[in-house]
Amino acid sequence: MRRREFISFLGGAAAAWPIAARAQQSSAKVFRIGFLGSSTADSLPKRPEAFRAGLRDLGYQEGRDFVIEYRWADGNYDRLPALIADLVRLKVDVIVTHGTPAALAAKTATTIPVVLAVVGDALGSGIVSSLARPGGNVTGLTFFQPELAAKRLELLKEAMPSLTDVGILLNFVNPMNEPLLPQMSRVAQPLKLELHQFDVRAPTDFEGAFATMAAKRIGALVVIDDAVLLSNAPAVAALALKQRLPSCGWPDFAIDGGLMAYGVDFLDMFRHAAAFVDKILKGAKPGDLPVERATKFETIVNLKTAKALGLTIPYNLLARADQVIE
Repeated sequence: MRRREFISFLGGAAAAWPIAARAQQSSAKVFRIGFLGSSTADSLPKRPEAFRAGLRDLGYQEGRDFVIEYRWADGNYDRLPALIADLVRLKVDVIVTHGTPAALAAKTATTIPVVLAVVGDALGSGIVSSLARPGGNVTGLTFFQPELAAKRLELLKEAMPSLTDVGILLNFVNPMNEPLLPQMSRVAQPLKLELHQFDVRAPTDFEGAFATMAAKRIGALVVIDDAVLLSNAPAVAALALKQRLPSCGWPDFAIDGGLMAYGVDFLDMFRHAAAFVDKILKGAKPGDLPVERATKFETIVNLKTAKALGLTIPYNLLARADQVIE
């Protein structure tokens, strides 16, 4: 080849490379991720953002590599089947769920891979039959809500040794309650605590539940993680304080004004859920990916609330707390 022809060839090839690269990039698949939330879109904004941050850490760019289709039940679990059907019609590549009701709805309605960003007890709720080999189309992350709720009883008893009657604020329609209540009863017996259940399915139920607690002279309150309660943590904490009722819930609950908290780091779970999505988008079968347990737990004490309630929190409890709000 002559020198001039060779140079022309190189120039033409060099010009073609960017075009080829652009063509390859434009033909790359943009993954469609479904996000099915049990609560409201504006109540827990940090959790979906933590999931997106996890994807960014793995090299994904939103808009270029993936888009997310959000569907929220707004605490109304009856809406979940229609929401999951909508995601199925969109032919999403994977569905990320928040909460036990959303996870069960997704599992029963589709064969699309499902990643549990957070679920109270994947095993006890029947979402999977094995953590090590979940099988089917579901994998992700779980924590053991029954043990966490029982631990909240222990913290309240430690803070108030004379405590005898404890209210449990929960949503009766949440299937997570099935394994939760027996565990709480087992822990309550040696602590000489009598448990009283109060059902709330919407914010309009809050005032009535707390009025009944006052009439029954409930001494303290355990608040159970549920979409309705998670979405309205400040309101629940304010009502507990108004009734001068020491309360214990998940970490954000204490930050929002509850007395104490014991729970998992939800943001860490949502961030880690991205790793499951990444593996599935690269070809892994969800049933072959072991369900992982949460590893980060937090104890929080709100001394400002304790002061308003006239309570002195024991030093040993304060020393063990991961965070003390003053």
